[in-house]
Amino acid sequence: MAIIVTDNGFGSDEWSSELPDREVFSLESLLAGAATDQNKLIGVDLPPDANAADLIPYFENLSLVSVQFHSFADGRGFSLARQLRLKGYKGTLRATGHVLSDQFEMARKVGFDEVAIDEALSQRQPEDQWLARAPKPNAYQEQLGQI
Repeated sequence: MAIIVTDNGFGSDEWSSELPDREVFSLESLLAGAATDQNKLIGVDLPPDANAADLIPYFENLSLVSVQFHSFADGRGFSLARQLRLKGYKGTLRATGHVLSDQFEMARKVGFDEVAIDEALSQRQPEDQWLARAPKPNAYQEQLGQI
């Protein structure tokens, strides 16, 4: 089971396959029309080379977009996240796979809300390492919510 990392630390995966009210589709399945159940929250799992523009017609129906990182050295997922946010995606944006705690601040800056890691990585890079890299407010006005 995945461990979800947010600015508040480690948490459980609200999108686990055990929950009947939500379903995550592959990009191919979503584009082929597989997401037809209006009673479920819909998510999509994207490869790092996906075209953000393909998802624009689905933005209002998607509650989760999960971008795969097959290697910590592959930055395409960061670019994809930024493109999705610039094109107007407002739902939860998740980085999944080989993302390291050193990359957490960058992940948040480009638009990711959370990172899904496995148990082994959580043991090698515990919660305090992720929290140390969580974004900090940059300005007094930002702390007050005026930016």
